[in-house]
Amino acid sequence: MRELKGFKQGVNLGGWYSQCDYSADRLDNFVKEEDIKKISDWQFDHVRLPIDYNIVIKPDGTLIEDGFNRIEKAIKWCENYGLHIVLDLHKTLGYSFDEGEKESGFFTSEKYQNIYYKFWDEMAKRFGKYEDFVMFELLNEVTDKEYLPSWIKIYKEAIRRIREKLPTIKILIGSYWYNSVWTVKELEGPFDENIVLSFHCYDPQLFTHQRAYWQSTMPADFAMEYPAKYGFIKNKSREIYDNSVLFEGFDEDKTIGTEFFEHIFKEAIGAAEKFGTPLYCGEYGVIDKADVKSTARWYRDIHEVLNRHNIGHALWNYKEMDFGFADARMDEIRDDIIKSGRM
Repeated sequence: MRELKGFKQGVNLGGWYSQCDYSADRLDNFVKEEDIKKISDWQFDHVRLPIDYNIVIKPDGTLIEDGFNRIEKAIKWCENYGLHIVLDLHKTLGYSFDEGEKESGFFTSEKYQNIYYKFWDEMAKRFGKYEDFVMFELLNEVTDKEYLPSWIKIYKEAIRRIREKLPTIKILIGSYWYNSVWTVKELEGPFDENIVLSFHCYDPQLFTHQRAYWQSTMPADFAMEYPAKYGFIKNKSREIYDNSVLFEGFDEDKTIGTEFFEHIFKEAIGAAEKFGTPLYCGEYGVIDKADVKSTARWYRDIHEVLNRHNIGHALWNYKEMDFGFADARMDEIRDDIIKSGRM
């Protein structure tokens, strides 16, 4: 599969310009220039920067100059330290992957879609000069399958508009079911040589999201190690999530390993090869409630398969947000994870 140069191994800057209280203190101080230097020192080659629309554009379409200035500051920091950057629209007017945001109507509202196109028109106009190391991600984690036909029309129009200004900038597109690896094949081309297809992977969620307080069916006291037997994972997934389909067909007495990721990535790899595009895993990681040795083993397995197929990747998340890679608990295993993820 085609190599994604400049976006091989990265880290998300979630919680800075998205999923936050949007206070000046948060926007100014959650990530500083020294953090970008640290990421570069760790020898990552890029960051993924989630951005909520309300940082840069109001519901009436008025632009917020301060917000664009903040994004440019992050871009220039990356330029200074030799990092590429994904500019990810994490939430748009009328849509968020997080139901708690109470954004709705985007996929049927011409008004909301026009605000969305205006956002990308401005991003292209302002930041196209950095296209050698910037990639645009059109929207984070479309949820329901029913949105797909509308989403296909929207992303095709967004690509058309961006291409009028920037014929060669990289553009990243994900599918529905929260950027599921299983739904990449349902995206609709044709795609030019600078389109990249995206998925996210937190499987098995039973491990990566153990004791996740925001998942209504996850018991507060559930804990497990990685790896574990397929039978245990399947039965517990059925019990907690009422869904064990990912683990059907595996020998229940066998221990999960790289063959699991090979299996779940197979169709997405095939789709990317059919479309002639690179493939990129924009989010993956393990909750801070999992034990660190199991966490390191999970990263080693997923990295082996990502790297085998030239799939670029950015782990979630640089700091805090329940998945903090820079947090003290990771000191013991951080170097091993970085090494295992390096292509």
